Amino acid sequence: MRAMVLNTLGTPLEWTELPDRQPGPGQIRVKVTACGVCRTDLHVVDGELPDPQVPIIPGHEIVGRIDAIGPGVTGLAMGERVGIPWLGHTCGVCPYCRMQRENLCDHPAFTGYTRDGGFATATIADARFAFPLGEVGDDVSLAPLLCAGLIGWRSLAIAGDAKKLGLYGFGAAAHIVAQVARWQGRAVFGFTRPGDVATQDFARTLGATWAGGSDEMPAEELDAAIIFATVGDLVPLALKAVRKGGRVVCAGIHMSDIPSFPYALLWEERQLLSVANLTRKDGIDFLRQVPEMGIVPHTTTYPLENANQALADLRAGRFDGAAVLVP
Repeated sequence: MRAMVLNTLGTPLEWTELPDRQPGPGQIRVKVTACGVCRTDLHVVDGELPDPQVPIIPGHEIVGRIDAIGPGVTGLAMGERVGIPWLGHTCGVCPYCRMQRENLCDHPAFTGYTRDGGFATATIADARFAFPLGEVGDDVSLAPLLCAGLIGWRSLAIAGDAKKLGLYGFGAAAHIVAQVARWQGRAVFGFTRPGDVATQDFARTLGATWAGGSDEMPAEELDAAIIFATVGDLVPLALKAVRKGGRVVCAGIHMSDIPSFPYALLWEERQLLSVANLTRKDGIDFLRQVPEMGIVPHTTTYPLENANQALADLRAGRFDGAAVLVP
C-alpha cells in the first residue's frame, strides 16, 4: 500500500510505500477510492490537538470497498462500499458509552488522528464503525458527507428548531449544512471572511437568504448560529446576532481563544454550546436521508500524492466546498 504519512508535526506529509496490512478480529480492510480533506486534518498536521501521535496517516472522510474481512465480522461483505468516519472506535463500557453518548467516550480512537486514516490506498477499520453506503452516488461526492456532513448534521440538531440559522465560516461543512437546512425549510444566513465576495456569492447559489462578512450584522435577528470557523473572536459576534433565547453552537474540534465579552451578550437565556465528534446513530440517520435531501457537495479533487497541496489550498481558502483525494 501507499500513503501520505505525517512523520513529524508541522512538516509536509511524505509519500511512503508500506507493507499491505491484514485486518484483525472485528476489523475490515478497505481499498480507498476517495478521502475528503477536512480542517481537522490541518489541526492534526499542525499539532494543535492534544496527545498527537506520529507517524500517522491522516484522513477521516473515507469511501472505499471492503477487500479483506477479519474474524468475527458480520453484516458486511467483500466488495461492499462503505464509509469510515472520524469516530473509529469506542470502549463500550465507560459511563458515556453506557448512556448512549459514545461521542464522548473516555477511551476512543479517532480515524486519521489516533489510528491511521484514509490518505492512503488502503486502510484498516473497526467494522462496527463502518457505514454501508449502497450504490447511489459517486465516491468523491460521498466523501465529504462523512465528517463535514455528519458534524454539520449533529450541529443542526443541537441548534434546535431554528428557523433563521446563521453559518459562520462557509466551507465544506457549512455548504452541506446550508443545503440540509434549506431542505428542512430554514432560512440560511452565511457569514464569510470580511470582503470574501466570491464565497458570499457561493452561499447565495446554495439558497442563502443573506450572505456577508463575519463583521456584519444581518438585518434580522437569528434564532441560532453555528460556528464552523476556528476563530474564537466569532463567538461574541454570533451571540450578538442571535435573539433572546437563541443558541450559538461551536462545531469545531479546535478554536482559537475566545475573547472576553460583556455578560449582556449571553444574558436573556442565550446559550453557548459545543459539538464533539459523532455517534453511529448520527451517521445512520443522516446517510439514510441524504438521497431525499438532494445534497450536492461541491468538490475539488487532487491525486493522493498531492495531499500537501490540498491541505495548503484548504488553509488558504482557495476553493469552495470540499477537497477530496483520489488514489
